[in-house]
Amino acid sequence: MPVIATSFDGLLIFEPKIIHDERGYFYESYNHRVWADAGVQCNFVQDNQARSTRGVLRGLHYQCGEMAQAKLVRVIEGEVLDVVVDLRPASETYGQWYSLLLTEENHLQLFVPRGFAHGYVVLSETAVFFYKCDNFYSKESEGGIRYNDPTLSIDWQFDLNEVLVSEKDLILPDFGKHKPV
Repeated sequence: MPVIATSFDGLLIFEPKIIHDERGYFYESYNHRVWADAGVQCNFVQDNQARSTRGVLRGLHYQCGEMAQAKLVRVIEGEVLDVVVDLRPASETYGQWYSLLLTEENHLQLFVPRGFAHGYVVLSETAVFFYKCDNFYSKESEGGIRYNDPTLSIDWQFDLNEVLVSEKDLILPDFGKHKPV
């Protein structure tokens, strides 16, 4: 499984080798040795899956302190634009965002280290989004940043007047007012 480094420290793209034949396809979506060889030391403890319709925007979410989470994200069905924002104050890419198109066809996976806010918007009619976390969810430790914060100027590749966002996400603070990770 090839590992592609991004310009953000620790943010990695995993591109699995897909084996196709007349029955369909097969690929290995996770292998601990491959991750260890790539320098990722992660013990995943929770899997989450969400199904959403076109225009649903979820995020930008993160967890703070001892409950911070690293995530391995992928799309099982459909297409999403996945977006992360670096919240690590000592990072060279602090306050910058990165996006990646995740689809059922490209099978790409994005490893999001602790210290990033994460979100996505559904570009297809429906999408099934799957992610592994290295820490359990904690409501008391959750934080977030408003998806349309003008200082971040994220290009969601979707008309933001047409997105469907939860009430909770609509009232998230701007980048400069978020909880420290």
